Amino acid sequence: MTANPDGCVLVADGLTMRFTAPEGTITLFEDVDLSIPYGDAVAVLGASGSGKSTLLGLLAGLDQPSSGRVLLDGHDLSSLDEDERAVLRAGRVGFVFQAFHLLPGMTALENVMLPGELAGDADVAGRARAALERVGLGEREAHYPAQLSGGEQQRVALARAFVGRPHVLFADEPTGNLDRHTGERIIDALFELNREAGTTLVLVTHDPDLAARCRRIIHVTGEGLREEAGAAA
Repeated sequence: MTANPDGCVLVADGLTMRFTAPEGTITLFEDVDLSIPYGDAVAVLGASGSGKSTLLGLLAGLDQPSSGRVLLDGHDLSSLDEDERAVLRAGRVGFVFQAFHLLPGMTALENVMLPGELAGDADVAGRARAALERVGLGEREAHYPAQLSGGEQQRVALARAFVGRPHVLFADEPTGNLDRHTGERIIDALFELNREAGTTLVLVTHDPDLAARCRRIIHVTGEGLREEAGAAA
């Protein structure tokens, strides 16, 4: 374990990401320093292809940087192998993606319970039911994904992300497959859970209005990262 002098859930230190393309080496960002305190709400804003999802993947330990390091809860992700990073994420990180990633042969409750069952959590059933209640789906726990609307499926995914009481929740365009009204309900639920549970929210979006609801906005551009305060600051 590496000490975390900033007391932040996420710290990026000298983060650089390059990749090779037919036209040569492309640098998405270079020598980035970033600190995200516990309970913060941060939007990562940028156009398609700007690298915002790549930045999220690096912060979550899903990808490895070309150089630099990321500390998650004080743990240096670059010092861990893939299995060790997965174990670390299991106890500290939740994910909500544009695709719902629900297992069709499992009920809503079973989908929410799955991460806890894999981690050997004996109390996961009760907490899974409570998580479904929080997102307004307590009466739908026995329904399968095909019996749920898109918005309901995303709320199941949100309950699954929060059932492990994560320190940080990464949301990558979580409303991209939803109509506007349903998407707004999902976003409201995200910010409500951020406030009530104190879970750090890192939200990737291309929508400036949505980004403004966060306390901080990180713009990913071709020239690197630029930060400003959101309306909630």
